[in-house]
Amino acid sequence: MAVVGLVACSKPKPVVKETVYFKVDPGTAGVVSGKILFTGKAAPGKTIDMSEDPQCNKLHATPVVDRAVAVNKNGTLANVFVYIKGGLEGKKFAPPSFASVMDQKGCWFEPRVVGIQTGQELEVTNSDPVTHNIHPRAHVNREWNQSQAEGTAPLERKFAWPEIMIRVKCNIHNWMHAWIGVVDNPYFAVTGSDGNFELKNVPPGEYTIEAWQEELGVEDLHVTVAPSGKAEVAFTFKGE
Repeated sequence: MAVVGLVACSKPKPVVKETVYFKVDPGTAGVVSGKILFTGKAAPGKTIDMSEDPQCNKLHATPVVDRAVAVNKNGTLANVFVYIKGGLEGKKFAPPSFASVMDQKGCWFEPRVVGIQTGQELEVTNSDPVTHNIHPRAHVNREWNQSQAEGTAPLERKFAWPEIMIRVKCNIHNWMHAWIGVVDNPYFAVTGSDGNFELKNVPPGEYTIEAWQEELGVEDLHVTVAPSGKAEVAFTFKGE
């Protein structure tokens, strides 16, 4: 009697290609720096009425003013998102190991504008004695919406795709809003009280730099970064 052996056919395991990240040569990397200038008249800020939540209201000795166009004393703008928009095509960059942080403090999002790289951790904290809600209204990335009570652990999320910009709101306190800029490279910054920005460790090349302001729109400039060079640019936004 013949014995027929049965041999199970196993499916070959799929080959997973390891992501190859671009490594910048520190010996030839340069710097792009600049400032965001403002001309004209800025619209007056809007006084926020927090009386619907007494706990939020008593966190402030004076009324909170919402300034969508924040003009610094030196004639520059704060809260402008600046990033390399073009010139890095074909290069993939490893996400940072540290998180980008957004806090809810004084019943307000801090900072107002946050930059983050795809794959980088976003950490959302709540420093207030009240429950908040963070709701990034993404269109390219997945939209999500989650409440965060007082004293709870930080929320941790990531964004898979570049998106300029994602508006963030709180469904509990309708006056709270912020913006998240997601890019696929590490070259981004948000201007502060001096209106300046700096992008370090940029490989030599030709680039398009974009500046975004929530009320005034976007401005693009082209810049050349020479090996170990320093390129300076200045954006100008106009008010009324």
